Amino acid sequence: MIIIGEKLSIIAKRVREAMMKKDKGPIQEIATAQWKAGAGMIDANIGPAEDGGEDLMQWMVTTIQEAVSLPVCLDTTNAKAIEAGLKMHNNQWGKPLINSTSNDPERFPILELAAKYNAHVIGLTVGKGGLPADAEERAAIAAEIMGRAMEYGVPLEDIYLDPLVLQIATSQDHARHVIKAIAMFQEMNDPPMKTVVGLSNISNGCPKHIRPILNKHYFIMLMNAGLTAAIADAHEMAEAVQEKKMIDDVLAGKKIDDAKKMTEITKTIDVIMGKTLYAHSYLEM
Repeated sequence: MIIIGEKLSIIAKRVREAMMKKDKGPIQEIATAQWKAGAGMIDANIGPAEDGGEDLMQWMVTTIQEAVSLPVCLDTTNAKAIEAGLKMHNNQWGKPLINSTSNDPERFPILELAAKYNAHVIGLTVGKGGLPADAEERAAIAAEIMGRAMEYGVPLEDIYLDPLVLQIATSQDHARHVIKAIAMFQEMNDPPMKTVVGLSNISNGCPKHIRPILNKHYFIMLMNAGLTAAIADAHEMAEAVQEKKMIDDVLAGKKIDDAKKMTEITKTIDVIMGKTLYAHSYLEM
């Protein structure tokens, strides 16, 4: 399992300010903390970066790799910024990962970059027509992405299929569809396809105290389905691994000694699997 440390996102005020000021300190501090918590890669999310994106991505890649000996996930919709980052990436510590191509024709050129720079690439199972309805539609889109990747000269082992995690607060049914899709993706090739998720999407819009609970339980369920990698908070995922045995026991229908934890795990699993309707207060119901 590869954790792609998610904390370097332009959405976060501290990170955004550091990016704008080209202040290495906060960027390197966060990257180092994610590495020490177990991250095997660092996500550099600079947003659309329509102005100055190439310079910003180059600065982010070099700043991160000055601090940690890890590959970087280049996270932006700006293809020129991605290429600029690929040129600066130190491949001594592993291949870079591009986030992402999809079934949208506008994202097809990303495969050219992956082939040119021998990079890993995320294949997001979504097209221009809208969100996939279920696991089967995700698998159909994945098959198209795989076929297109081979046409562009990208080996299947360099693709990470992403089934698109959505907010449980607004799209509850998709939580279980994503788990099923992860299992299905592995059956589409031999050796099995790599998979990745933007994990914290599941808890977007949820109360602050609920978010880590949903993130950690969902991570374990996806891991059990065969997930390869997750863009996530490495600290949270380390906690999830520590709790894995308890969660697995409850999933297997066993009782655990900690009654409060038993209730938390049971209710969270039921919400993720759609057995009960999600509400911000689901743990109190």
